[in-house]
Formats: sequence, structure tokens, C-alpha cells
Amino acid sequence: MGVSRSDPALTMELLILRHAIAFPRDAKRWADDAARPLTLEGTKRARRAAMGLKRVAKRPGLVLSSPLIRARDTAATFAQAARWPKAVECVALSPGGSPEDVLEALRRQGGKAECVAVVGHQPHLGRLLALCLRGDPRAEAFELKKSAVVCLQFEGTPRAGQGVLQWSLSPRILRKL
Repeated sequence: MGVSRSDPALTMELLILRHAIAFPRDAKRWADDAARPLTLEGTKRARRAAMGLKRVAKRPGLVLSSPLIRARDTAATFAQAARWPKAVECVALSPGGSPEDVLEALRRQGGKAECVAVVGHQPHLGRLLALCLRGDPRAEAFELKKSAVVCLQFEGTPRAGQGVLQWSLSPRILRKL
């Protein structure tokens, strides 16, 4: 008989990753901001950060990404450099999305994964982090640098206020690992 993810004896690690350095907003180049890509330097730095992360973090069994190109490309860079699985698009990770909807997506799609990664944007990810740690959807968002990673642990399914901070690594530290 299988064990369900709702079993409190099981733990899930959640890696929260902000997308890498993208080009500045420019409506002339990208009428739709969702199409704004990573810079070449952003991709290089993300690759080095992914290699560092591979040394200290579990490989996620599932990666959820915002549908915006800069987040999808960051997830693809981590998939290539750190051997993460291909990302699944998650609309809840779009800018302006609800952190509660991200938690719901994790409960629906996380399954029995011991480690799940989400790739998205500020301030949305900072609000997700605040919700996971503090349990208050109105709590002030944490600031995450581009390509920074935070690791939370949950007993059972991810719930507001139930996350325990395991570690937080800046992109500079990740690149040096």
C-alpha cells in the first residue's frame, strides 16, 4: 500500500528560485513583457549558480515554472546544468498570481516528490516565502535576488505557516560553490 503525500511523517523540501537576470523592460523590443528573455550574462550566471546548487541541494523530482520566458529559460538552464527535470508551466507562478494558488498547485502536483522547485518572479516569490513561513497572506514579502534560492521544509503537504527555513543562498555564493 502506497503512502500519500498528506502523511505527516513525510517531508517535502521546496526550492524557491527567482529567475536569472533578464533584459530591462522595453515595450519597443518586447510589446508583451512575458516575452522578455534572459541576458547572455544572466544565462551564464544562472548556469554557474545551478552547478553550485547541484553540490548542496537535492535534485527536485518536480519543477514548476512561471509561463514567462525568463522563468522558463532559467528553469531550462538549471535542468541542463544541475540535471533538474524539465519544468512544468504553472500559471499560479505568473506575476500577480496568488501565493495560496502556488501552495494549491504544490499540493496537487507535488505528489510524492521529496523535493520540488518553483521558478518565478519578485515580489510574488517573496510573498510565497512569507506565506509559507509566517502564515499571513498580508505579511511583507521577502526580497530575493535574481538566481537566489531558498530551501524550505514541510512536514506533509505544503501549507501556509508550516514551512521551516533550511537555508537561503545568494547567487554570488551559489556561483562560488
